[in-house]
Amino acid sequence: MGSWFPKVYDVAMQPLEAARFKQVRTELVGRAEGRVLEIGSGTGINFPYYKNAIRVDAIEPNPSMRKRAGDRLRNARVHIQVHETGAESLPFENDTFDTVVATLVFCTIPDPSKALAEIQRVSKPGAVLLFFEHVRMEPFLLSKSQDLLNPLWEKICDGCQLNRETLTLIKESGIEVTSVKAYYAKLFLYIEGLNVKKSDG
Repeated sequence: MGSWFPKVYDVAMQPLEAARFKQVRTELVGRAEGRVLEIGSGTGINFPYYKNAIRVDAIEPNPSMRKRAGDRLRNARVHIQVHETGAESLPFENDTFDTVVATLVFCTIPDPSKALAEIQRVSKPGAVLLFFEHVRMEPFLLSKSQDLLNPLWEKICDGCQLNRETLTLIKESGIEVTSVKAYYAKLFLYIEGLNVKKSDG
């Protein structure tokens, strides 16, 4: 990830955060209970919204993003530890987490299917999995526009895939999708799921 992107991320996102995303984060992150895993914590924008977690382990591979999360990390209401690692190889034991949070990150993960498999591995059976992601849109003209824009978008936004079908990937991973809420003509989806794997015991 380029060194400039973390510097402008919060400013670029501010209009969306003020209009709707703050409300979504408050609801989504507020639902995270027990021991929580956050995928791609970035500048720590979710950190102020944790209130019911016992502990949060947040992963973020980009050092510039982690550095900019400092104030939010120090001011968080719950204990949060940030780990320098990617989502495709999580440094946690099987069946560790009660809740997983991922917001606006699956667009940039190089191997999202592997990341989803890792999430299921480290989550307890029945764990709640909470996603807020932008996705490939359904109307043909809009999805084709995303396809055309994606090569430039990927370069400008450090690997972000504008047209990734994240909901489909989540369903295909074996996660049980229990709820989907759409925003901005279905460009953004709030997806709730359950880790339905059976316990080894």
